[in-house]
Amino acid sequence: MGNRLAGSASPYLEQHADNPVDWWPWSADAFAEARRRDVPVLISIGYAACHWCHVMAHESFEDEAVARIVNELTVPVKVDREERPDVDAVYMTATQAMTGHGGWPMTVFATPDGKPFFCGTYFPPQQFVQLVRAVDEAWTGQRAAVEQQGGAVAEAIARASAHGLPAEPLTSAALNAAAGSLKADFDPVNGGFGGAPKFPPHLALLFLLRHHQRTKDPQSLEMVRQTCERMARGGMYDQLAGGFARYSVDATWTVPHFEKMLYDNALLLRVYTHLWRLTGDPLALRIADETAAFIARDLGTADGGFASALDADTDGREGLTYVWTPRQLREITGDDHATEIFGVTDDGTFEHGTSVLQLATDPEDRERWLGVRERLLEARAARPQPARDDKVVAAWNGLAITALAEYVSISPEPRPRVGLAMFAAADALVERHLTEGGRLRRVSRDGRPGPHAGVLDDYGAVAEALCALHQVSGEGRWLASAKSVLDAAIAHFGTGDGGFYDTADDAEHLIARPADPTDNATPSGLSSVAAALVTYSALAGEPAYREVAERALATVAGLAGKHGRFMGYACAVGEALLSGPFGIAVATAEPQADPLVRAAWRLAPPGAVVVAGPPDAAGVPLLSKRSLRDGVSTAYVCRDFVCDAPVTTVEALAAALS
Repeated sequence: MGNRLAGSASPYLEQHADNPVDWWPWSADAFAEARRRDVPVLISIGYAACHWCHVMAHESFEDEAVARIVNELTVPVKVDREERPDVDAVYMTATQAMTGHGGWPMTVFATPDGKPFFCGTYFPPQQFVQLVRAVDEAWTGQRAAVEQQGGAVAEAIARASAHGLPAEPLTSAALNAAAGSLKADFDPVNGGFGGAPKFPPHLALLFLLRHHQRTKDPQSLEMVRQTCERMARGGMYDQLAGGFARYSVDATWTVPHFEKMLYDNALLLRVYTHLWRLTGDPLALRIADETAAFIARDLGTADGGFASALDADTDGREGLTYVWTPRQLREITGDDHATEIFGVTDDGTFEHGTSVLQLATDPEDRERWLGVRERLLEARAARPQPARDDKVVAAWNGLAITALAEYVSISPEPRPRVGLAMFAAADALVERHLTEGGRLRRVSRDGRPGPHAGVLDDYGAVAEALCALHQVSGEGRWLASAKSVLDAAIAHFGTGDGGFYDTADDAEHLIARPADPTDNATPSGLSSVAAALVTYSALAGEPAYREVAERALATVAGLAGKHGRFMGYACAVGEALLSGPFGIAVATAEPQADPLVRAAWRLAPPGAVVVAGPPDAAGVPLLSKRSLRDGVSTAYVCRDFVCDAPVTTVEALAAALS
């Protein structure tokens, strides 16, 4: 057998390149081979930082006896869900329909034309072998029933992907109802929504911050504040180096699932940045500072761009890098101070008497606490470290750039290192992912673009990031690129009824064309594109783009009012539309240091855009014909394309934005 996965742009596929399983990458050739051999296809879907993917790999895919059975009875296909979210979405829908739940690794048996007839997730090795044999028996002895099952599932997936929701405006009543649904699900003791496992609800929190700002609802703000504090004090947050893990296995944010994903940290950076902006909470500012530093330091790549993730495992053991015993802390620090601050006990919170560090008590001596953190971090650096998935995903880099742009604009202190990392990632996106006609590539690695086409959330997140860069830099080139990306999205992803598909009209044909309007760990493609359209419209002064966003949101308004947890970003865009959206232009000779610019960012209404620079700056529509009054910096505040009288003081700007 050939080593078909070596040299892939996907670190996940490369992890399996030396398996005795004769893996194929997702390709037409793999399905042709299944037709030639007249065997089913085993589709195994996962990602590089996934703990249980590693477990199943070690137990089954690295075992010679298991591999012989898999190779004999199937054509095995390995898929990186982060590289091919379209493939993942189709077969996740099938898995959830068949089993009532989903997850990774995803294990799917399909006909040679791709129709799934049996789906599951993780299987222990003995059960997996029994399953492969049972599938073979069904395939050879009950072929008609198997193909009928596959056809029925494919039809069900196609129906689930079809747009059929009645269109209605996303009104204040719907957004109030969405906030109400979040209040009903809120955990008043631990923060967050629902029980274990508990995921960071970043998109719902962004919506609640904007909802509070528009309505002054105190409960919306309190849900954000309490959730953010509990997450920041818990084990899901890295108390030494900053950055958040993927989720907590319990309801109290104590023990994380240890992988650190770029998208979680980008979205949480936005949440903590805006929580500090609205409240002045020093804890929120510290977490924003540390999360931004983590993204720039630990996820920045040598070729520009941000890596996708840090692994959950180290040397095959989950949490090996991060957990501690009281004895280890005493040996490093010389007393029990660290055990008390970080809540490390003899019983432990994790496995084998070890604990994940939490901020159990507030340190009275900040300098001493910082010294303890530094010594523990130095000791931790000497341990084996988790692997890094260093592929650059367009959508996730877009999320990170937007978050960093907002952070550097709002932060009370200059953050040059973070700014440099942000612009390096933006240059990498434009150089390696953006192609002719505004089309996007999904991933790159080691400075080389991968072969896979971008999906809708790539277009939305990248366009929103380009709009954010236009605001923070005052350079027209970013806005021009955003327009080309949005024009391509409108031309190639539209459903014809105002909505959007997740794949382009010229993308690879799968058994269904996915079109999921709900958020998952990242914003849905529809909400991401809507956000970019609203922002671009305000920056460019082109109402037509906002109208496209309004039509898209109308297709999901019914869902938004009922399911705030799964429609958070669409609701956040709705808040921006109801608020204005505002466009704030500051004509100034000193955009980086002007108090009017700082005030505009600090006081901006939900979804407002801010641009600063000299009057009539090239490529900056908001500064067109915006002159300085009496030779001093002047702010122009517009709402829904109607502008107020210009102002020249922070006090007058605050009044205009209130």
